[in-house]
Amino acid sequence: MDAKFLKPYSPAETEGRIYKLWEESGLFNPDKCIEDGVADAHADTFSVVLPPPNVTGTLHMGSALMLAIQDTLVRFSRMRGKRTLWIPGTDSAAIATQAKVEKDIQKSEGKSHHKLGREELLKRIDTFVEENKSTILSQIRGMGASVDWSRYAYTMDERRYDAVMEAFIRMYDAGLIYRGSRIVNWDPRGQTTISDDEIVYEEEKATLYYLRYGPFTITTARPETKFGDKYVVMHPDDERYKDFKHQDTIELEWINGPVKATVIKDVNIDMAFGTGVMTITPWHDQVDFEMAERHDLDKEQIIDQFGKLLPVAGEFSGMKIAEARPKIVEKMRAKGLVAKEEPYVHNIATAERTGGRIEPQIMKQWFINVNKPVATRGNNTLKELMREPVEKAAIEIIPEYLDKTYFNWIDNLRDWCISRQIWFGHRIPVWYKGEEIYCGNGKPVGEGWEQDSDVLDTWFSSALWTFSTLGWPEETADLKTYHPTALLETGYDIIFFWVARMILMSQFHLGEVPFRTVYLHGLVRDKEGKKISKSLGNNIDPLDMGLKYGMDAVRFALISGQAPGTDSRISEDKIRGYKNFANKLWNITRFILSQEKTGELKQELIDELQALMLDITKDIEEYRLHLAAEKIYHYVWHRLADEIIEESKGKPEYGATLYYILENVLKLLHPFMPFVTEEIWQSIYNEERMLMVSKWPI
Repeated sequence: MDAKFLKPYSPAETEGRIYKLWEESGLFNPDKCIEDGVADAHADTFSVVLPPPNVTGTLHMGSALMLAIQDTLVRFSRMRGKRTLWIPGTDSAAIATQAKVEKDIQKSEGKSHHKLGREELLKRIDTFVEENKSTILSQIRGMGASVDWSRYAYTMDERRYDAVMEAFIRMYDAGLIYRGSRIVNWDPRGQTTISDDEIVYEEEKATLYYLRYGPFTITTARPETKFGDKYVVMHPDDERYKDFKHQDTIELEWINGPVKATVIKDVNIDMAFGTGVMTITPWHDQVDFEMAERHDLDKEQIIDQFGKLLPVAGEFSGMKIAEARPKIVEKMRAKGLVAKEEPYVHNIATAERTGGRIEPQIMKQWFINVNKPVATRGNNTLKELMREPVEKAAIEIIPEYLDKTYFNWIDNLRDWCISRQIWFGHRIPVWYKGEEIYCGNGKPVGEGWEQDSDVLDTWFSSALWTFSTLGWPEETADLKTYHPTALLETGYDIIFFWVARMILMSQFHLGEVPFRTVYLHGLVRDKEGKKISKSLGNNIDPLDMGLKYGMDAVRFALISGQAPGTDSRISEDKIRGYKNFANKLWNITRFILSQEKTGELKQELIDELQALMLDITKDIEEYRLHLAAEKIYHYVWHRLADEIIEESKGKPEYGATLYYILENVLKLLHPFMPFVTEEIWQSIYNEERMLMVSKWPI
């Protein structure tokens, strides 16, 4: 028996060494696996692309869960002899990265990015990225992720740049990308548009104001937007307002004097909400904007791009909203326009990266038209191309009940704003000269051309991820072999944004789905079920826990109890418990290695284990990882340790059976707890192939 088993198991002395052994073997690469004979060149494939974390970010429990789930499935597939590819990568997280660099420059040099200039700022950002990306990459390694590092991709590298330019140009030429004025999410603090998926909703205690608008009473929590309200809207079937006809006009006294209001009848009004009557502010609200579009109404800007009121607000012009609101309400009270006030709790939209409060604005931006028929795709719209594969089961969403959520989101999808007012990112490949416009991968010939200053939403490049990482737009061997990918695994909170957009891009550019299965995990919460947050003081750092208890324990604690689509709870006690499980496995190994490998295999015990192996295999194949983990845990701790080993003591005829059980238990546990199982395997079978590429027992 190896002398190491005389000491307690030490994750700190094991995990880095074992990962280095794996990485140096080259067997994370499926080509090497084929070359070494551990995978057949004609075997089925199993491919996954890692949802790219922020290149300058750090792991949290949610991303640790993602890595644990994906690595478990990847290791299982590799042991089953499949050509298994897991592509790692990182995302530029452009808004957050530029904001961080700008802040550092302002603090150290007192310079704004405008004073520094675009070229110099981008150089500084590139340097910052290179200096910081090693953190997230080392943390991915620390989790034990068996990704093929030879195929590492970064959303801003040269290959991905080519893919993004090609995708934009093709969609522009197809008439799917256009520049127009529509309402967008504007971040006054970051001075850029942002996507729906970069919004964080925060609960706010506010006041709901009941305001007298001529003969009507309307409600609002934002009186500062009401200066331009000149349309009063109600449902055509609302009996309370049957005397008012569509397009009637009413003279009334309002905040800064008399206005003429026009009655609009619209079937989308909720008669049960408030008084059933509302005024609209088309420039600053998505629903109001769409209503104004339907009825061809005027749209007037009330708040500028810095969050200040415009001259339409009269004496309040130039004020920021927080300063102006109480003064506006006081004036309305004095004019008798405030009927009632009551406490109100609502969610406000804030920018994830800057914390700024979102102020919807109508702006000239670049959009993808999701409702235009695509001639090359059977005249289906992009919406239809996103809906069809899920509807026809070409893509399976796990858990299945989220299909309805997906369809609901697609049905209500608006044109996607893809332009951002920052400098870091893929610059829009469009040039202007007077009224001329040119779109192409490179500056057009001739003088006087000026490139669009905006860059593309990072989700545009991320939406190409399943095929840009495989070499598209070139027809590479990887693209032919591994696309569509087998699996996209991510959190259920971004199903609408990333998953749908990847389907959109793959369907349009390749005419096929990007993946066969979407596995959606839930949120990781603390032991009391609360969202984990630094601000709440309940943050549990997966890396700290890994250093303290071993990454195997962290991985097992995350997967155990995590059914697809459901939130789970994590605590230090839970992680500590699985550290004890790793120790138990170590002690079981020490006992078995102290026995002689003698006696006939005890068929009853072998049959029991075979049944368990079949059961666990089926669970993993059907993405019930939590059940597979719990079953192997129960067998090792309660059946093997508490019963079989106890029964075997003093009975040498159990030796061969115990060795057989240990070998197969290590294989079953390896996808879940790769470090301790590989360490034990290497100590027993040091002249054989690594456990990582050993044959799955069933």
